[in-house]
Amino acid sequence: MDWDDVRHFLALARVGSVRAAGSMLGVSHSTVARRVEALETRLGVRLFDRHRDGYLLTDAGRDMVAGAERVEREMAALERGVAGQDARLEGPVRVTCTDPFIAKILLRGLARLCEAHPGIELDLDADAKNLDLSKREADVAVRAFLPTATPPEHLIGRRLVPITLCNYVGTAHAATLDPERGVRPLRWLGSNLSKVLEELVAASSYPELPVWGTFETIEVMVEAARAGLGIVMLPTYVGDPDPGLTRLPRPDLRHAADFWLLTHRDLRDNARLRAALESIAKALAEHAALFRGEAG
Repeated sequence: MDWDDVRHFLALARVGSVRAAGSMLGVSHSTVARRVEALETRLGVRLFDRHRDGYLLTDAGRDMVAGAERVEREMAALERGVAGQDARLEGPVRVTCTDPFIAKILLRGLARLCEAHPGIELDLDADAKNLDLSKREADVAVRAFLPTATPPEHLIGRRLVPITLCNYVGTAHAATLDPERGVRPLRWLGSNLSKVLEELVAASSYPELPVWGTFETIEVMVEAARAGLGIVMLPTYVGDPDPGLTRLPRPDLRHAADFWLLTHRDLRDNARLRAALESIAKALAEHAALFRGEAG
């Protein structure tokens, strides 16, 4: 059985769409369909029922998923074991972080690394989705953890800088949306983490203000605040450098979480990843005051 065929089968089983599976694997949707059909032919069994809304696993397909995932874990461990011995300062470095604001800071440090070692090829994903380090969907991750939490044991983790929340208003609307003297209806901008935000609002200096709307990403929340749609809680590394945002008179600075730098234990001896880890740690340390809310 061809591992590549199994890989395509697993991707399709997880998302139910050849286009989405192709995007996940970096291939065309026709390649996914062809690989799965080849696997079905080789096994002599139908693994998916084709419907207008996508692909649904048959009983045989569901039975195959657990075994395919075991093979996937073994292949990933084999790949990590080989990659972990690589002493070259060249090759791909896949980094994932939570948002584009962190990506900007990381890029300053990683740019110096790539300049010093032109053989390194950078792949940076600035998305909150949880890429799997065990499957080598990424090599290095910058992730947020609550102050009392720690990373899983199979990862090597290093606590870097705090995530400090602060209350902001759009600079152009500060006079009319200041809760101390505002003349327009006042409200907090909502996020997709509604329960967390409700708790933060209840503990803020403005607990009486309602939460309004839902804004899925930090970038969209920033734009909504700039447009004067309401006041907003944001990390200081997002709000303080932005001239379009101004702290409220009562900023309610609070330590909400910490950024950790993570990689898999099997990759700890990989030379280019060690270099990338040090570059990222240095880049964030250089901005420690910004993360603490002290950069002004």
